[in-house]
Amino acid sequence: MLRRFMVAENLVNTERRMLKAMLTNASQQWSLTDILVSCDWTDQAFAVGAGQGLADKGLVDVTESVTTEVRIATQGQQALQNGLLESRLWQWFKSSSDATMAELQKSFEKHEAGPGIGLLKKLGITIEAGVFTCGDHNQVTATIAEREEFLTKLPAKSSDLDGDLLAHFRSRRNFIELVDSTERTWSLTDEGLKIKSDSLVESTMINEITPELLQGDNWRDAEFRPFDVTLESSTPRTGRSHPMQSLIERIRHIFLEMGFSELVEDYVQTAGWNMDALFIPQDHPAREMQDTFYLDNPESMSLPDEVMETWSEIHRSGGATGSTGWGGDFSKETSQKGLLRTHTTVNTIQYLADNPDTPCRMFTVDRVFRKEAIDRTHLPEFHQIEGIIMEEGANLQMLVTTLKKFYEKMGYPEVRVRPAYFPYTEPSLEIEVKWRGKWLELGGAGIFRPEVTEPLGINHPVLAWGMGLERLAMLVLGLDDIRQLYISDLEWLRNQPLI
Repeated sequence: MLRRFMVAENLVNTERRMLKAMLTNASQQWSLTDILVSCDWTDQAFAVGAGQGLADKGLVDVTESVTTEVRIATQGQQALQNGLLESRLWQWFKSSSDATMAELQKSFEKHEAGPGIGLLKKLGITIEAGVFTCGDHNQVTATIAEREEFLTKLPAKSSDLDGDLLAHFRSRRNFIELVDSTERTWSLTDEGLKIKSDSLVESTMINEITPELLQGDNWRDAEFRPFDVTLESSTPRTGRSHPMQSLIERIRHIFLEMGFSELVEDYVQTAGWNMDALFIPQDHPAREMQDTFYLDNPESMSLPDEVMETWSEIHRSGGATGSTGWGGDFSKETSQKGLLRTHTTVNTIQYLADNPDTPCRMFTVDRVFRKEAIDRTHLPEFHQIEGIIMEEGANLQMLVTTLKKFYEKMGYPEVRVRPAYFPYTEPSLEIEVKWRGKWLELGGAGIFRPEVTEPLGINHPVLAWGMGLERLAMLVLGLDDIRQLYISDLEWLRNQPLI
């Protein structure tokens, strides 16, 4: 008897009312309507909430059945008013003395003629040499009639409709929409039957203790709602940054912490600043269309003649830098071509050209573009992490130490460098970090060559490095396919760790 009283005491008022109503007919399977009428409720949320509470306490069983209703959508409504497109096309075909592609395009708008041809073909109407022919008029007429009848039956339960026609209209945009509705019924369990109806008395119940409540005496005779802290609670889904954005912010924080300033510039650049300024020869494979997105608008962007003359001299003979250059011809027209930058170094070199005498430590985390075939490790649009140090006395040891410190802050203390080749740095290095027992190459670094810095009036050594952000993200997030970073998979995004 004490157990039954304690169970009733742990119920909120809506649960008490619903359980008391159900005890009046203990064997009944109670529908939502039955509950609303018996409990004198108009809001079904009361019934659903109280029913779930009673079910959680083992006093009632809940039975749910889901029904799918098919409703007509925007395009379906227009089809009912104006006729299905295939029906109007069929009428045109039957009444036309010259059922040709040209006549169809004259008789129908462009947005209907194109899809209409596909619809006619699926109905069994063929087109040869621009002329439409049909082998079975009756079959076409019957198929269109079935489709029209299908639309007139809506709304209807999906189980009452022809499956093939349902699949057909689901494949056509905005013709129909499917709406799921859930029906619930409740029945008493053995535990629920043991509850005495006279113990289910509704009372003033307090859900929250507030200062205002304690200032009076009403709480003394009130009932406090109990909470079962052992029940599982749902984790609230809150907004969060995309893992890539979180990684970018982390990298920014590290560089700023190390005393660097951020550089942000435009995507659209000239081939001159993107390549010529960096001593990349004009016949270099990187100049080919398969690597670079050249633009139609702007197709060309003007550059100062004196700048291009300087680059021309450096490329042909090395100028006064002591280099022999590349030899061959230098085209100013090629230098002024518009393109999407292939690396962020194009912005770095322009900054140095504008500030040749001011020591600096700069970094960039931004997008670059290359015409890559998309696969698990390549994308045509990706991010690059770029950094430079320009100051008197800057040397290779400073560069290696800076890179090691950056990766240590990123959580990768084991870093090594090995010799490499890049057109605009000498010496050049490749940076590797140890991950899961293997050395992984993450970027390149080096000291800008005299052919790059001296023509711009830069007298101090320039240490530079660049690495792919996506490759670093794959490392941090444990991915083996770079495309996962740009797929709208909410479940995957929710399960990613905070970076």
